[in-house]
Formats: sequence, structure tokens, C-alpha cells
Amino acid sequence: MQSHPYTWNYIPLMIQILVATGMGCSMTTVSFLIGRHRRIKTKLEAYECGIPAEGDARGRFSVRFYMVAMLFILFDVEAVFMMPWAVIYRQLPALTGSRLFGFWEMLVYLGFVLVGFFYIWKKGILDWGTDKGDL
Repeated sequence: MQSHPYTWNYIPLMIQILVATGMGCSMTTVSFLIGRHRRIKTKLEAYECGIPAEGDARGRFSVRFYMVAMLFILFDVEAVFMMPWAVIYRQLPALTGSRLFGFWEMLVYLGFVLVGFFYIWKKGILDWGTDKGDL
């Protein structure tokens, strides 16, 4: 039996990366070469709502937009952690010895999430009715 260097274990991964990169580049190139390029006035107009853009696209946004985006990700991740727990809840006695142990663990986790939620609520991040400027 012949042993190979450890780096040979990465050859399938490298082949997959090369094939994926090659396919992406080739599809983009072929699309560019065979696609029709007509620059007409209708094609170059604003298409989202029909209203011409005003001002610079690099204008400043309120910090609230970024905070809401981060909160969305936070609560989305919370749901991701709760789903596997809910799926195996009936099997917890076999895994931990007690179903109540898993139940209390989830309550502690939800408690931490609720503390964060009440904090952002009291800070006024979720209150869009008042204009406090940037936080």
C-alpha cells in the first residue's frame, strides 16, 4: 500500500473549485459574446418606479437602516437555533437524560434573546415615528 502526501486529500476540492470557476467565467463570457447589445433610450431609463433618480447614490443613510438589518439577521439566527431544538425535543430524554433540562436550556436562551430585544426597544431603534437623527 502506497501512502500519498496529506495535501493530495485536497485534490477533489481543488478540482471542484476550478470547475466551478471555469463554468462561471465561461458562462459569463459566452453570454457577453452572443448577447445582443443595443443601447437605446428606453433601455437606459430608470426602470424601478419610472421616477428619475435624484441626488447622489452615495448619500448618507440613517444608522437605523443598518441596525434593522443587523436585528433581522440576529433574530433569523435565533430561529435557526430554535428549529433543531424543536425537531429533537421529543428525543431529548435519550440524549440528556431529562426533557426538562432541554426545556430550561431553551428558556435561558430565549431569555438572553428577550433581554437583547427589550434593550433595543428601550433604545428606540424600533421606533421609526420619531426622528432622532443618527443614533
